[in-house]
Amino acid sequence: MTSSKESGNLKIALAQINFLVGNIAANVDNIIKAAYTARDELGADMIVFPELIVTGYPAEDLLFRTDFIEEANNAIHHLAESVNDIALVVGFPELADGKLYNSAVVLHQGVTLACYRKQALPNYGVFDERRYFTPGNQPCVFEFNGSFIGLTICEDVWQKGIIAANKQAGAELLLTLNASPFNVGKMHQREAVICSQVKAAQIPLVYVNQVGGQDELIFDGASFVADAQGEIVCRAEEFQEYLGVVEFKDNQPIPATCVPLDEKIASVYHALVLGIKDYVRKNSFGGAILGLSGGIDSALVLALAVDALGSDKVEAVLMPSRYTQDMSNEDAALEAEILSVKYHTIPIEPAVNAFTGMLAEVFAGTKKDTTEENIQARCRGVILMAMSNKQGLLLLTTGNKSEMSVGYATLYGDMAGGFAPIKDVPKMLVYQLARYRNSISPVIPERVIIRPPSAELAPDQVDEDSLPPYEILDAILERYVEKDQSADEIIAAGFSREHVVRAISLVDRNEYKRRQSPPGIRITTRAFGRDRRYPITSGYRGIKTVNQDHDNQPQDNSEISTKEKT
Repeated sequence: MTSSKESGNLKIALAQINFLVGNIAANVDNIIKAAYTARDELGADMIVFPELIVTGYPAEDLLFRTDFIEEANNAIHHLAESVNDIALVVGFPELADGKLYNSAVVLHQGVTLACYRKQALPNYGVFDERRYFTPGNQPCVFEFNGSFIGLTICEDVWQKGIIAANKQAGAELLLTLNASPFNVGKMHQREAVICSQVKAAQIPLVYVNQVGGQDELIFDGASFVADAQGEIVCRAEEFQEYLGVVEFKDNQPIPATCVPLDEKIASVYHALVLGIKDYVRKNSFGGAILGLSGGIDSALVLALAVDALGSDKVEAVLMPSRYTQDMSNEDAALEAEILSVKYHTIPIEPAVNAFTGMLAEVFAGTKKDTTEENIQARCRGVILMAMSNKQGLLLLTTGNKSEMSVGYATLYGDMAGGFAPIKDVPKMLVYQLARYRNSISPVIPERVIIRPPSAELAPDQVDEDSLPPYEILDAILERYVEKDQSADEIIAAGFSREHVVRAISLVDRNEYKRRQSPPGIRITTRAFGRDRRYPITSGYRGIKTVNQDHDNQPQDNSEISTKEKT
């Protein structure tokens, strides 16, 4: 194409914007608005959006709907007709010859300049792209304002050869559209992998990533531009929307604002805040409610919810029992007051007495066990769900990954709720996050952080009565759940056989519970749900035990006391 501009000089806008999966009309409106802002206020020649931005990512089985795909493809024609004097680079699901492609289209002055089909379709972890898409098979290079520009999409730039193939096809700079989800350390890994390939190919790259929460996935943004030497010369904020411009002269980027990446704990905290905020906002809840026990987990979730939604959008409920210590009630009330959250105190003893009275005849002649403890947790669940229904507030559960791994939770009790913010957060990381939040401003009493964790469902109960110490348990769980190490490998690494046998046997037989838990925010490389998919009915056991023949019978925590996670 012809242009009055000097060859190789461009202003490219990076549109790191939070879109809503499935709402094509609203997404298109936001694309148009961002394009005109970039053109009129930032002087951009071109604006690049994230992967599949027209539909949002991941659209999952919406992609099987013919009406949905038709609307998405029609949206491209609407964009071409609606936006002038700035080039759009937009991701969409392209239907061609009966096949669906994960594509990127370049639109300018009502004309399609190029259309690229993603070649590397990830089909691991949280990704199922081969379920929906056909892979492309060739690079795509187009000319714009005298520059030859290559297109790639997300996984393409993680695979060796595709960046180099664009260079060989004549590309002088590369655009990549991305929907790369967050996990701990992902931003550093992402930049290291991609910049090494950029340096090898000696081609600058514009990397535009999605931002926002989508069910359990968090997209962290952190879009960046790398020069031909693989050096980052511009980086956007993490976990926030961003619309900015990078200028290219002779096809080389001029250094711009480069926001530093968060440290590990800060990045996890910000991811959790964004996840709560977007789940509540995108699902049209009026706010959130949670049970507040005076324990570390519920204290952290309260702080996260307030930081995400504001204190006026969060309510807390204290539900003491005969076993609840005074300091638990005091600390819970103090947490709510510090964060200016409305709270209620509803003792559960009348409900517990009613249920145990109703069951007295059937329970006659039996010993008290975890059944009675579970009744307490279920009474709390009924109270919280009733308040959630009545007030239109999302009920946040407060169980962490360590407890969910081993089934240290009560079905229809502390597991009852709509969203589980710290479901993928190991217990020891909970403490680190609490310390981090207090470093900003003290909102969690020190006593809550240092006291031994307890379910308070029986006299003098502490978690370590039933579980290995959390610092040991978390290390075992990381190896077994996230790294798929065998029991023998874990024991060989220095862990006691007793602890390994205990932890693994509990993980193996509690899949049925995890399958019934609410969705929660993914922050590790192996979260329960999308990442780790194990059968409920299974004869497999990660370690041989004397009770193996009976271990496949589902049990509601018959061996360990359930934890009051409220």
